[in-house]
Amino acid sequence: MIRKLVSVGILSTAMLASFAHAEDALVISTWGGSFRDLIDENIGKEFTRQTGVPVKYITGGTIDRLNKAKLATTPESDITFTTSHIGWLYANGNLFEKLDTAKLPNYSHLVDRAKISPYHIGSWAYVYTIGYRPDLVPKSIKFDSWNDLWNPALKGKLSAPDFDPSHIINVAALLSGGDAATWQKGEEKLKALKPNFKAFYTNDANSQQLIATGETPVQILLSMNAYYMIGQGVPIKVVMPKEGAVLGVDTMGIMKGTTKADLAYKFMNIALSSEVQSKIVAYKKASPVVDNAKVSAEDAALPGVFTTKEQWDKQAIVIDDKLRAEKTAEWRKWFTENIMN
Repeated sequence: MIRKLVSVGILSTAMLASFAHAEDALVISTWGGSFRDLIDENIGKEFTRQTGVPVKYITGGTIDRLNKAKLATTPESDITFTTSHIGWLYANGNLFEKLDTAKLPNYSHLVDRAKISPYHIGSWAYVYTIGYRPDLVPKSIKFDSWNDLWNPALKGKLSAPDFDPSHIINVAALLSGGDAATWQKGEEKLKALKPNFKAFYTNDANSQQLIATGETPVQILLSMNAYYMIGQGVPIKVVMPKEGAVLGVDTMGIMKGTTKADLAYKFMNIALSSEVQSKIVAYKKASPVVDNAKVSAEDAALPGVFTTKEQWDKQAIVIDDKLRAEKTAEWRKWFTENIMN
């Protein structure tokens, strides 16, 4: 009996210690899967090494996490990772703290395109561009321009994301003499692309499956996904069209009401360090968002990995994040009704 009581006492002490440990953790809201691993492996572990503070993750979809944050009376996380345009919805909803950049020494190295708002800043960048299987499309097609997607030889070979059609909507507008603000100029051109679509993928895993099996040998795809698949042996060619590729920046912001603001700033500053940014590029083939990251010549040569100001200025199709946040629902509704149906 004494032995059992002692065991229970030890167990209770361990459980209390574990609970206290979890309570002291810095909580990060992010996507699951490889993106959660990206943050943990390259930022979270370094943060814990430097501070002794553990990191806890809550994961979910971009919009699901936004909706939960809107309904919460106290923030579920201390830092939230989200896309640059959805970050504006957090900011407009009074969910992010205004950042004190004096508490982020590495902010001085942040590239201009990663200075999204006074409330959220870039953590890494990427592009949505054309990726294709050279073994499964006519050899005459090289995709030097976005216009090449409209080639009739690609009928039933193309896929794009169903959750965010802003990339192709804005490309169609650009090719029609418009831009994000005048996106309707590209409506007819985009409707003309409809025969070439075979499928619309719902997430990264679905995208990878469609191109790996060859069901859709041409995709408007996330560059980081393409490089992951290439690493898995799928023969994908990623291109940089002459018009550029659609820039995406994933961002981080500090949740309003957090009790761990000082730790949150420490975490974000570590994320912006040249050492961590260099690791993120090597790990995920993303673009670094600081100007002092060290990038291998091999990675720097990859389409969509920006390491110079000229690349940021000339190869990125930039959709205004605030406008994009306002138009996302409208664009998705139009795309669903006119292209997907």
